[in-house]
Amino acid sequence: MATAQERNDADGRTALECMLEARSVAVVGASTRVGSVGNQILVELTEGGFEGEVFPVNPKYDEILGYRCRPSLADVGRPVDMVILGVSNALLEEQLRLAAEAGARSAVIFASCYEEPRAGVPPLTERLAAIAREAGMAVCGGNCMGFANIEKRVRALGFYEPKDVKPGGVTFLSASGSAFSAVLHNDRGLGINLAVSIGQELATTATEYMGYALSLDSTKVIGLFIEAVRDPGRFRATMETANERGVPVVILKVGREALTRQMVTAHSGALAGEDGAYEALFDRYGILRVESLDEMGDTIALFLSGRRAGPGGLASVHDSGGERALLVDSAASAGVPLAEISDITRGRMVELLDEGLLAVNPLDFWGTGRDAHEVITRCTRALLDDPDTAALAFAVDLTTEDTPDMGYIGMATEVYAETDKPMAMLSNFSSGIDRNDVKELEAAGIPVLEGTMTGLAAFRHLFDYRDFRARPPVGGASPVPDDIRERWRTRLSTGEPFDEVEGLSLLRAYGVPAVPAKAADSPHEAIAAAEELGYPVAVKTRAPGVQHKSDVGGVALGLEDAAAVEAAYRELVERLGPEVTVARMAGEGTEVHLGIVRDPQFGPLVLVAAGGVLVEVLHDRRLALPPLDAMRARSLIDRLKVRPLLNGVRGAPAVDVDAIADALVRLAWLAHDLGDLLDALDANPVIAGADGCVAVDALVIPRSGGG
Repeated sequence: MATAQERNDADGRTALECMLEARSVAVVGASTRVGSVGNQILVELTEGGFEGEVFPVNPKYDEILGYRCRPSLADVGRPVDMVILGVSNALLEEQLRLAAEAGARSAVIFASCYEEPRAGVPPLTERLAAIAREAGMAVCGGNCMGFANIEKRVRALGFYEPKDVKPGGVTFLSASGSAFSAVLHNDRGLGINLAVSIGQELATTATEYMGYALSLDSTKVIGLFIEAVRDPGRFRATMETANERGVPVVILKVGREALTRQMVTAHSGALAGEDGAYEALFDRYGILRVESLDEMGDTIALFLSGRRAGPGGLASVHDSGGERALLVDSAASAGVPLAEISDITRGRMVELLDEGLLAVNPLDFWGTGRDAHEVITRCTRALLDDPDTAALAFAVDLTTEDTPDMGYIGMATEVYAETDKPMAMLSNFSSGIDRNDVKELEAAGIPVLEGTMTGLAAFRHLFDYRDFRARPPVGGASPVPDDIRERWRTRLSTGEPFDEVEGLSLLRAYGVPAVPAKAADSPHEAIAAAEELGYPVAVKTRAPGVQHKSDVGGVALGLEDAAAVEAAYRELVERLGPEVTVARMAGEGTEVHLGIVRDPQFGPLVLVAAGGVLVEVLHDRRLALPPLDAMRARSLIDRLKVRPLLNGVRGAPAVDVDAIADALVRLAWLAHDLGDLLDALDANPVIAGADGCVAVDALVIPRSGGG
């Protein structure tokens, strides 16, 4: 049976292509009532320039808007590419089944697909999805606003959308119908080739739409507003395609605060939280995550220019000292590096600027206004010519200009045409922007960024994308031979609990430094273990079911002799039982946390974080999809908030960060090799010092029920 992604032998098109590039459309629930969904569907099709066949379906009418009306889908007489269901929830199942029986390749469902739960009956959404899968149909929705393929002039919409949407290079896919409509209504010149309100993704996912968009030469940037990724494996493969094509993907991911699952069996799980897998996913594939639709708009506008950043930072020019200071503060907050200009560049500007103006970046160019055109354009050229300028912001408030060709717009247009570096107009106050002036800039190809923070975020994304594209593929291989890997896979597949001694042994097997440790079940055994390991030692409870020993007072540290070991053992026995671990004490250093947690969708994640008992309180962590190489591991560590502590503070020596990175790489290979058999692994704390690092505790939780 054909699926929605397989080619049809008759015309060589997939079901998704038949939907998005439909040549024939049946509208079930078509109506003559102006303003109704059934009427607006036909209006959107015809006024949107659809050139294919249209078949209204409703037994109440003979004709609607000049189209002959059929009583039912069976009366259309032949299969159609797309059926648009403008009907209520109560009729959805019947009509979708009729569409499948009539050979329709796809359907669009606007209704919410809700019905009261019934005992023993699958939900309506599941029944609709089953019909689509059985027939190999693509389905947009349910609970959606439809789609608009501007490039192909196919609109499957039940509500009014503007008909003058500018065709262009943006694909926008949205789980929010309101956001979908807002983007279609944008007045900032964001040209769109395809916009889809994905709704519940009953049978067709955002990933599949993204795959279609990547098949179009016109697609220059993809924007997604999503709550979740429904098909993680296909999503990752599609992102590989996006990166091969050099098409940036900008995502507004919502729902990070919704606690719909709990990964709290270990500190690593609690740290990963609801959103950790997406952070790791986006980092691995260079996905640009935005925090608002305004930030998405500015980011898309900047990328649409097609210009990509080279090495260096941001240069900017201003007509206000106050707004220059605003940009400096905001750039620091947004994490945007500023270009460090050369003496040559400064010299070129000194010759032009009025007395008292500093030849620096960012530049306040406004003095007396004398020879303004020459001063501004030549200073801007000087900054753009500087080797450390990766991009430039012409940061002026785009209030109405009486003579745009002679003012800032003319100056920016003149300079923009002479450079291939990214350059954008940046306004600090969107409400003050003159839209007619903006249209002149857009006509010249100059991106217009409509807010201080959103515009700077767009530049940060531009630089992040540059840095991502410069990364080589992950290199290296598993640090353990096949026989050792298989031995640990066999052990983990039993699902039997690990004690700390065995957990530390697993770390050492992969080359992660870990303190030597021995199990003991009596005072004599504890003392013997301490003598063998060498003082000082730690004695820790090994009581079954205790995962976080410090939480129950199950740790005694710095024991210097047999008497101290015996005393600590007897105190622990009284409260927690006779089973203990004796481990050699590590030296002093800074505590970090390394870990693995298994995400239900994306599999194992590797984690580096601030360590010790406050690990979850600080919530300072970075996550990645394994495997890692040294460069990527170092990048994760460098992005921790506690990173400055690793450089040494108050006389403490600097930590060997390369040793932490190496341990993280090895742990990532452990996650790669064994992660499908693990629910979580904590190496916390790892004591990092000037001469290396060492894990002093290990919690290993095999996957429930084994593999």
